[in-house]
Amino acid sequence: MKLVVVSAGLSSPSSTRLLADRLTAATLGRVDAAPQVIELRDLATEIAQHFVTGFPPARLAAALDAVAAADGLIAVTPVFAGSYSGLFKSFFDLIDKDALTGKPVLLGATGGTARHSLVTEHALRPLFSYLRALVLPTAVYAASEDWGEEGLAQRIARAGAELARFMAPAARDTAPAAVPDVDTGAAIAPRSLTGAVTSMDPTAAFGLVPFEQRLAALRAG
Repeated sequence: MKLVVVSAGLSSPSSTRLLADRLTAATLGRVDAAPQVIELRDLATEIAQHFVTGFPPARLAAALDAVAAADGLIAVTPVFAGSYSGLFKSFFDLIDKDALTGKPVLLGATGGTARHSLVTEHALRPLFSYLRALVLPTAVYAASEDWGEEGLAQRIARAGAELARFMAPAARDTAPAAVPDVDTGAAIAPRSLTGAVTSMDPTAAFGLVPFEQRLAALRAG
């Protein structure tokens, strides 16, 4: 499997690349994949040339092909004027409209203040939803004061686990096992990492407990 990481940081080193690296490590700790990092600052001139000429230079074409061929994608941008950077948006404007369809994407962003923490929801998530990507539930925003804090490390670990789960063929193709109901012992539909009820193999029978029976169990308890 192939994991592609797109980092739109402009400096070297940058907090954006640092977040991208930590998200990558959290993912690779749970799934066997070959990572490839694309630094957009190295492609800035080629991206501008593509917009003017309509043809991507060789390095940019290779980067676009890598994103299209990836089994999973990590995309991280710094916050500019309350949204993703122009360089980040320009790169994904050049992606083929079908290249990200159904592809699991982990979103990340960095900024100088926690006031921009919703940028992943009001800017990044709509962009990748428009591209029909499978945007993971957990997006990670890191403000300057977050570095070294336990909360950031926990969010990174959770996000990496989600991406690894959706990248792994076994996780995508195998129905989760049913779990017993705490009141009746009957098997019920399992829940995902986010707590949502997941799909099951229709041949795997599980009990549908009537609401009246649940109420009776509560009264008896």
